Formats: sequence, C-alpha cells, structure tokens
Amino acid sequence: MNNARCLRIGLTCVFIGLAVPPLGAQVRPAPFDPARLARVDTVINDAIKEQKLPGAVLLVGHGNRTVYVKAYGRRAVTPSAEPMTLDTIFDLASLTKPVATTTSVMILIEEGRIRLNDRVATFIPEFARYGKEAITVRHLLTHMSGLRADVDLADMWTGADTAIALAVEEVPVAQPGERFVYSDINFFLLGEIVGRVSGKPLNVFAAERIFAPLGMRDTMFNPPASLRPRIAPTEACTPYGWPCSEPDGASGSAVIRGQQDSSGSAVIRGQQDSPGSAVIRGQESAAIRGMLRGIVHDPTARRMGGVAGHAGLFGTAADLAVYCRMLLRDGAVAGRRILSPLGVGRLIAPSTPAGEPNVRGLGWDMDSSFSANRGELLPLGSFGHTGFTGTSLWIDPATSVFVVFLSSRLHPDGKGDVTPLRARVATVVAAAFTGSPPAKTSALRQAQGGAGADFGAGPAPARPARPAPTQPGVDVLRNEGFARLKGKRVGLVTNHTGRARDGSTTIDLLHKAANVTLVSLFSPEHGIRGILDDMVPSSKDERTGLPINSLYGESRRPAPSMLDGLDVVVLDLQDVGVRFYTYMTTMAYVMEEAAKRKLPVVILDRPNPINGFQIEGPSLDETILGTFTGYFSKMPIRHGMTMGELARLFNSENKIGAELEVIPLQNWGRDDWFDDTGLSWINPSPNMRNLLQATLYPGIGAIEGTNISVGRGTDTPFEQIGAPWIDGVRLAEELNARRVPGVRFYPVSFTPTSSKYQGEPCQGVFIVVIDRLALRPVRVGIEIASALARLHGDKYDISTAERLFGSREGLARARAGDDPARIAASWAADEARWRLLRAKYLLYR
Repeated sequence: MNNARCLRIGLTCVFIGLAVPPLGAQVRPAPFDPARLARVDTVINDAIKEQKLPGAVLLVGHGNRTVYVKAYGRRAVTPSAEPMTLDTIFDLASLTKPVATTTSVMILIEEGRIRLNDRVATFIPEFARYGKEAITVRHLLTHMSGLRADVDLADMWTGADTAIALAVEEVPVAQPGERFVYSDINFFLLGEIVGRVSGKPLNVFAAERIFAPLGMRDTMFNPPASLRPRIAPTEACTPYGWPCSEPDGASGSAVIRGQQDSSGSAVIRGQQDSPGSAVIRGQESAAIRGMLRGIVHDPTARRMGGVAGHAGLFGTAADLAVYCRMLLRDGAVAGRRILSPLGVGRLIAPSTPAGEPNVRGLGWDMDSSFSANRGELLPLGSFGHTGFTGTSLWIDPATSVFVVFLSSRLHPDGKGDVTPLRARVATVVAAAFTGSPPAKTSALRQAQGGAGADFGAGPAPARPARPAPTQPGVDVLRNEGFARLKGKRVGLVTNHTGRARDGSTTIDLLHKAANVTLVSLFSPEHGIRGILDDMVPSSKDERTGLPINSLYGESRRPAPSMLDGLDVVVLDLQDVGVRFYTYMTTMAYVMEEAAKRKLPVVILDRPNPINGFQIEGPSLDETILGTFTGYFSKMPIRHGMTMGELARLFNSENKIGAELEVIPLQNWGRDDWFDDTGLSWINPSPNMRNLLQATLYPGIGAIEGTNISVGRGTDTPFEQIGAPWIDGVRLAEELNARRVPGVRFYPVSFTPTSSKYQGEPCQGVFIVVIDRLALRPVRVGIEIASALARLHGDKYDISTAERLFGSREGLARARAGDDPARIAASWAADEARWRLLRAKYLLYR
C-alpha cells in the first residue's frame, strides 16, 4: 500500500487510489460515500462488545484500489492482550478451498492435465469402490459428489495418506450430481489430485504458481515460528481435534520440527516418530500447547500435517486483496498472469445442475445456504466463500467491489459467532457504493449470466457389463479339478446353501470328486437342510450315508472325536452380512478347534448378499462378547464382509493361528448386491426368504429380542413388525413423519402362525424400501424401537434388545427419548474403526 494516497484516522485508511496512475492522469475518487462506509465501524465494534469476536481486519476494495482498510479490537486476549494490526495473519480455514485448491486445479486444467469431467478414480484408482466410480473433478469442486461432510475423527489417526484411505472407504450418501452436500472430503481429495498430477505437494505448487507470482508473501501453509507474533490465535486444542499434546513421545502427541524448502513452504514428509504421533516437517520444534497459534485449527487438516485441500492456509487481508484483484482483472495483476480470462470466467460461472437451489461455481459459493456473507445488497452473480474460523471473501464483478473480512472468532473459547456480522458488513459496504455497475465486458463478467447446463450431472453412467457370471468358491474349486484337496480326507461344514452355480451341491461335488475322500459333514444352526428353528441333532445324510455332526446342539464346537481322521476342514455357508447371524461364529469355532489340532481350514467364499461396502451400527459391548450371536466385539451390526474375509480377520485379530486358505469368489465386487450376481436365492435360514428381507434384517433383527413380532410365522418376516398392544396407525404416522431415508411405512394387521404372539392378532407397520442405497437398516431398527418407546413405553421392553443390538448405551438413549438420528450418528466412530480394521483383510474391490 506504499503507493496509496490515504487519509489516516487512527488505524483507518480511506484510500482514493492504490495503483500508481500514469504521469499526468487524473485520479478519480473511489465511488463510495465515506460517511456511509464508516458506519461499518459501529457494526463491527458492537459485535466485539457483545463478545462475538475479539477483533477483525476489514478491507474493502474497488477494482485496483483499496477503498477502506481497518483493524479492530484485539488479535489476542489471552494469555495477554494484543492489539489487532493490519498485517495480522489469520487461519483462513475454508478459504483454502477456492484460493489455494481451486486455483491450483484450474491452472492444471488450463495446462490440459486435468479435465472437469475426469473421474476422480483416474487419479486415485482405489477411490472407485463402493459406487464412487462416477464421481468427477467437477462434482468435487461443486460439492455435488454425494460424499459426507468429513471423515470420522474418533480414532487417533494421522497422515495425509490415512485421510485419503478413509476417503476411499467412504460410502456416498447420494448419487453424484444428485444433491449438494458441503464436504471437506471433496477438497482434500482435490488437493491430493493436484499433488499426483503436478508431482508437487499442494503447498509447494500453490506457493510457486499462485502466491509467489502474485506477491502474496504472507500466504502459506504451516507458517514458520518466526511469524507467530503476527498470527491470530484461535482456541485451545479440543479433544475432538487431536493431536493436541506435547511432543513427549506419548501416543497422540504432535511433533512439529524441521526445515523449509527453497520456496519457504513447509514440506510434509508423511511419516511418524512413534505410534500415533504426527511428524510435520517444516517448522521449528514446538509443541501444540495452549491456544492454537500458527497451527491449523481444522482437526482433519491438522492430522494431515497442516497441508490439505480444504483447510490449512494462512494469510493477511492485504494478500487476499491482491488475489481478489487478480480475479477481477481476468487472471493477472501488475503484468503477472496466473490464469487466463476464460479460466477465471469458468471458475465463477454457475456450475451446479439446473434446479439445484444451492448455486455454486467451481470452488466458489454464489447463491447457497452458505451465502450469508454476501449481505442484502450485493447482486446475484457475485461470488465468495467463508471460513469456519471467522473469515470471508465476497467479490462482485458487476461493480468491481470486493470485501475481505478476517476475524478469529473462535478465540479464546470457541464461542464466537460472526455469521450475522459478515452479512451486515457486506450490506453496509454495498450501501456505501455510489457508482454505476460497469458494462460486463470481461470474460469473467460474461460468465455471470451462464447456467449450469453443462454440469453433466445427469444419471450415473450405466455400470459396466459383468465380464463373466459370479462364481462362488465351490465353482472355482471345481474348475481347478479339486486340485487343492487331492489325496485329502475332508470334513465339510455346510448346509443347503452350499451349491455351485448350476445347482450342484457341494456335498455331492466333493463326494464324487476323484482322489478326494469326503469323510463327514458338519451342520450349523437350522440343520443341513436349513429348515430347523430349534436345536439340531446329529444324524446321517440320506444321499451319501455320511455322518452329520451337529454344531448347533449340546455343543456348538466340533468335538475332538469329530475331527479325528481328517486332513482338512472345508466350509461352504451363505452368510447374510450381519453380526448376529450365527454362521460366522460356527466358522470361527471350527477354525479355533482345527488350529488346536493343526488341521488346515479351507473357506469356499460366497457373496455378501447385501453388498460389501455399506457398514452400519454400534460395535458390541464387552459384556455381550463371547455369545453365539456376538463373536467379535469391534464389529458393527452390518459388517460389509464375506465369510472368507471374516475368516482372515478372525484368524489374525483373535490370534487363532489356523492354517487358513480362502478360495475367493470370481467376478464379484464390493458394491454388488445378490441380485447382481445372477445366483439363485436359497433361503439361508427358514425366515430369510428374499433379498429384501435380508436388506432389512440388520435393523429389524437387531430389535427382535424385544416383545414384538418381526413377522415370523407370516409370509413376510422382517418386512413387518407388530404386537397386540401396538397402534399401527399411530406408529406408521410417527415413523413417516421422521422421514427416514430409503423407507416408508404403512399400518398392517397380521396373525403369526408361529413364534411370538402365535395365533394372536397383531397391529403394526409394514416397511416399504424405496431406495436401498439410501437405506440404513439399523437406523430403521432404532427408529422403530424409539417410536414404540414413545408411544407404548408402558408395554414395550426395549432393554431386551441388548443381546442382538449390542449397545446398552444406544438402547438407554432411545428409552430416554433421544433423537434416533443422533443415536445413529453416534455410531460413526465404531463404523470408522471397523473400516480401518477390516481394510487389510479384504479380498475384493
């Protein structure tokens, strides 16, 4: 601002021209009413008095000139008071998204190295799993990917690589292009793409290609300790925001040390000193203690080492003013061009689908639920962004006005709020503007009238044709000529679901296989024919004459005598993908007993019928661990694994030590449901009669232990619930009012012919699945249980769901009237831990 002419009043400068005009040229005054503009002081100072923020810096610009700039209040209030100064450096939070990440992406787009319609999986191949293969760069830039707001923070994870691995494991909450979901995941994925395409970390690329050319000297990730006195602190590191501790080598401590590269940017080396400690190279040795100051506030960015596409950038009002001028001048300032005019125009053209109420450009907000900082008067067609720490940019190409508002509203206690203030500031600034909007001549301004017609959201592309039919493990074994079992005496754990694709039973195939001796059979719950709902006696197979040893009778483990004379145990069972379905426990018990005798175990794998990527529900309380319906404590109700994958996990995590071999499925992917496989449905148990029932089973089965009928003894078990004391009409109204994703309910009456309330008329609800991808069946179960507790608390005994539901706390919250959606949200930590735990045991993509 050395070339500016200003009238200084305290810390305020009212500028009449920042750029140096040509010799002899007439300097025009800025088109603002100074008296009206000065009203902003009262607005900001009143908010400071109300403790909405400790202080702020405001910069108002018009084209190439700074019209008004002022520092208000204090930069810090604890441990000692510090006055706010114009050169204060702020944690810019989500301003990182448009300023650093979006601009970097557009530079690479202009170089032809990235296209907006490129799929994210083109750059991060593993991202394609779980239905994310259609998500594009454009979807990320506009928050139309369908990804959640952020990854889970319950576990003490660190590292950018871990964050990307967590994003890979994410399951979309909507189809790409379907609806707007503001998501930090979108932008740290974009930061990763910038790094992979350019060969340089985002912080280095942005420093070299944006900040250095524009002269933004105080804009950077991981600012060095020498700048700490100028940096506005945020708040004390909160428990959810781990890592917070001092670098004492303890788990959870953040170690910050090292040096800077030649660009002055911190280099994240991506390694750890000790378990749980993040190593961030690029700053002098310092501990994260007390107030976060120069350490990014955003916990995900902090765990990623301070450099992330969604947060981590620090900067000043003066630097951001230069950046705003670059956009208003079609990509160049003082002869230094970083973007083309058409590139800038594309950034702020409306890019969300027609009809989407939240209008976004590429990386920029235009007219959405986050646009309060535009104020009341700046017109549609302007654009901007906010940051969680209390920062804001808004730029209007029509008037060439821009507003930079920077605060650290979280200091000192995290309770500040500047959302209304940012809007009032923008309104006062706009009301002080006295000029006429100039003609829209630049490429940037021409873009303002555009629409999102080229968004390309549309329906997701058709899934690629399956190269070949899905083949269960038994088909793979047969195709190999049973070579792995040649010369072996085999014991087979199976039931009626053990069938090859052509319907041949695994029993018959092994019994007839050359040079394979099938010695004995073992039956799980429901018996070898899958028709029993009681204890299963040992017997003899009518077709082969082989003995059938029951694993669901007096003992649920194979006795030593049952394993005598065997060389290998083979298991072929169709699971349903739910923690309390007992076939997995039977498998684990067989593995444990076989390991004691050093007897090899071979698992013939089968698909998870309700897909292999959706995970849901609480993990198992330790008090329930060890029951036949609760073998493994860390597993959510819906586990998203196949039997073969579970065998690998049990063998390692429970240190069973079995000599285990899994014969994988062929032509099956994690996002396949059973109806994608082309295999014939065979009821895995008497009341699991179709895929729809299996889809609802994780939630309805979880509450089956209570005093309601889940439809056993009717034609539609697990599709309806009821009891003689339920008011079905009221229950349906209550549940439909909750707008639970993926389902609707209508009242029904039925009389079970067996099981609970046999012969008694029951009222209840029938469950209609309208979107199985949006459906969270365990959420449905807790919604029903909560509604019954509200409507029929004197008759409904929710506590008896504990054995299958698995979480005493969750049931207590439902009984106390807590919002079921909040209860379901509380499972996120358990679900995240399971995703990380199971990852190394997965066999399929």
